[in-house]
Amino acid sequence: MKKLMIYTGETKKAIKLIFEKHNGQFDKSGLPYVHHPLHVAEQMDDENTTVAALLHDVVEDTDTSFEELEDMGFSDEVISALRLLTHDPNENYFDYVKGVGKNEIARKVKIKDLEHNMDLSRLDQITSEDLARVNKYKESYDYLSNVHIYDNHYQK
Repeated sequence: MKKLMIYTGETKKAIKLIFEKHNGQFDKSGLPYVHHPLHVAEQMDDENTTVAALLHDVVEDTDTSFEELEDMGFSDEVISALRLLTHDPNENYFDYVKGVGKNEIARKVKIKDLEHNMDLSRLDQITSEDLARVNKYKESYDYLSNVHIYDNHYQK
C-alpha cells in the first residue's frame, strides 16, 4: 500500500513553510521545487522524519536559518537532523554523508532524497553531469543503506 503524508500540526506548519520559502524555485526538470520535499516526505513513517523530509533543503536552498526553525518551535530532534542534512559546500561530500549516517532521522530522509534525485526519468534530457551526479549519489546511497555494516566492520 502506498504511504500517505502524515498530517499533524508540525507537518502542516512545515508544508506551509516550504511553499513560502521554495516559492519560485524549480528543479532540474523545470517543475516547482516544492514537489521534491513533498515526495521525500511521503516516504516517511513518523512525524519527526516527515517534518525533517519536508524541511531538508530549506536552510541550504533558501534564506531560512536554523534559529528561525527553532523559533518556529520545530523539535530538537528535527533541528539536529536538519543540521546534518544541510551540506556545507566547504565540506567534503562523503564526509557530509558519513555525518548524516550517524542520525537515524537524517539517514532515513537522505536515503529517500537520494532515491528521488537519482530518478533520471524526472529529466527531459540526461547529460554527462547528470550521470556523474547519479554515480556519486549511488555511492552515498549504498553507504547510508548499509551504515550499520560499515560501522561494525570499522569498529572491529
